[in-house]
Amino acid sequence: MSKRFRLSSLCKKYLMAITGFILVLFVLGHMAGNLQMFVSPELLNSYGHKLQTLPYNLLWVIRAGLLATVIIHVWMAISLTIENRRAHPEKYAQKNSVQATLASKTMGLTGSILLLFIVFHILHYTARVIFPEYKDEFFYTLVNGEEVYNVYLMMIVGFSKPWVSAFYILSMALLCMHLSHGVSSMFQSMGWRNKKWRSFYDKFALLYGWVVFLGFISIPVSVLISLYTEFKIFPI
Repeated sequence: MSKRFRLSSLCKKYLMAITGFILVLFVLGHMAGNLQMFVSPELLNSYGHKLQTLPYNLLWVIRAGLLATVIIHVWMAISLTIENRRAHPEKYAQKNSVQATLASKTMGLTGSILLLFIVFHILHYTARVIFPEYKDEFFYTLVNGEEVYNVYLMMIVGFSKPWVSAFYILSMALLCMHLSHGVSSMFQSMGWRNKKWRSFYDKFALLYGWVVFLGFISIPVSVLISLYTEFKIFPI
């Protein structure tokens, strides 16, 4: 193995870890924003309106940055996997079959499905092209005397469709698996996951994955409970 190859691999691992860290923070922030739905419709709609009206097109800058982050993260993951298989084909196969966890062995599959989910999620709730009715005047409301988009109503209507909620919950389960391995691997790539701290980082990654999973699915589950039972979490 050449020195150039080692430096290249190290650089890719750092890029994958850094982009992974950015995405981990985004997922946490996105979840926290969505959970405002349980506080009040006005709070969520005001939050959505503030994001949509950020000055200097900052929202599009953030979106472009996140897109670049996802592309780099996926690119590095694919490149490192190919390099590992080419460099140690027998050891790589043995490690996958004996030592790897279910989460680590399915990183490629879960990552691919999550990419499909991201595309669907953007088309569904951001671009609003899957259900064009989301663009109707009915989906606007007043907050403090100002007309804003009714994000709260859109999420209620969206998750009222069982197949949408089911796909969302499944994707969040895969995200939990992806994060439980990815966060731990991120610490390893940065050189922080030694024998002393390995158990702590593994448990932290697993806990983070479960928090994200339960936080995200709480909304579609609550919408479906309100829709199909007498227990009204949301006024449907």
